[in-house]
Amino acid sequence: MGIGNYLTELLTAKGYNVIHDTSVYDLVDGKLDRSKAYTYAYDGISKILEENPSVQVVLDIHRDAINSNATTKVKPTVTINGRKAAQMMIITGAVSTEALPHPDWRENLRLALRLQQLGNTTYEGLMRPMTVGTARYNAHLTNGSMLIEVGTEANTLDEAKYSGQLLGELLGKVLNSLKT
Repeated sequence: MGIGNYLTELLTAKGYNVIHDTSVYDLVDGKLDRSKAYTYAYDGISKILEENPSVQVVLDIHRDAINSNATTKVKPTVTINGRKAAQMMIITGAVSTEALPHPDWRENLRLALRLQQLGNTTYEGLMRPMTVGTARYNAHLTNGSMLIEVGTEANTLDEAKYSGQLLGELLGKVLNSLKT
């Protein structure tokens, strides 16, 4: 949530209205249970969107969990302007089925591609390859949704915060380009 707090500050300073949902969706009866996190998050996001119909972009920000083996965690970093940053990855769904309708997935993909391209051209190596799959990750709730992995659990807070700063700059430019 620290990166979410930081990103909220950065985007608010750029003039954007930001709602930072700090609800915990992967704890059930005090126990970690990620199997239903998106089900619980669906209810939370839906409520926020119902109460705030002007919301256009929903970001789901995580840290990835990558292990090279059972005991070694991977820490993806890149040096930008002399500082280490946690590499980021965008995950987006690109399928709509009768069982899992996601009719506007192309709009989400376009937004993700804009951010990916800007990230690649502005900060070489910051963006890991985008993952495109069949899951919706609640992105079907808006046509401006993205799931962004900021580093992994092995990255330092400083690396992740620096990436949050860079992400804030990139998002500001992408969001400004949507206004025109």
